[in-house]
Amino acid sequence: MIDLHSHILPALDDGALDLADSVVMAREAERDGIAVVCATPHIRDDHDVRIEELPARVEALQRELDRLDVRVRIAPGGEVAQFAADGLSTEHLRAVSLDGGGWILLEPAPGPLADELPAQVERLARRGARAILAHPERHAGAGFEERLRALAARGCLIQWTADFIVQVEPDDPDALILRLAREGLVHLLATDAHSSHGGRPLRLSPAFERLREACPPEQVRWIAEQAPAAILRGEPVAPPW
Repeated sequence: MIDLHSHILPALDDGALDLADSVVMAREAERDGIAVVCATPHIRDDHDVRIEELPARVEALQRELDRLDVRVRIAPGGEVAQFAADGLSTEHLRAVSLDGGGWILLEPAPGPLADELPAQVERLARRGARAILAHPERHAGAGFEERLRALAARGCLIQWTADFIVQVEPDDPDALILRLAREGLVHLLATDAHSSHGGRPLRLSPAFERLREACPPEQVRWIAEQAPAAILRGEPVAPPW
């Protein structure tokens, strides 16, 4: 499995507190069968993340994991705030794409999904970048499903947080995310893990088990394996359903 969204880099944004915290997170990923973890620190004004320093930070964490024989690869990336994307240079935009493949993890502005988001996705596309919408479950509001469909129609992939689906009540087959999964609006799951000391775990397999309750095996396989691998390769990705 591949986790496309985590804050595993130590002492950088609001993620891992230190290197030891990062290592524990990586060990949790390894136990869950996650082979690649994308380090996606916040790219926005309230975090002092210097894009030019990210390759060295990723390499330093990878060296420590290799030294400790933790078999997880750390891939570079970033979680780009909606209103920060236009201000990034083409070089910086590429540098914070997932594994350098041109896919941008886009963080919506606080509150309900904005009317401006589809235009943002189109502007990114004109610059050669493809968009993945992060954690839409935090941005519900009037017209939520219609806004998701409008984004998907523009080639934006919708990434939900794994722990959100794990929290769905077992006897609630009509839960929002399961219904949207059946309707084809769940394209990716990721952990958005921040620390081993609390919060969302760096685990994906329990969420995929829940997703199998609502979707055919081939659909879950695409979400879990095929789409994330293609994203890291920098390939175009479109849901086959």
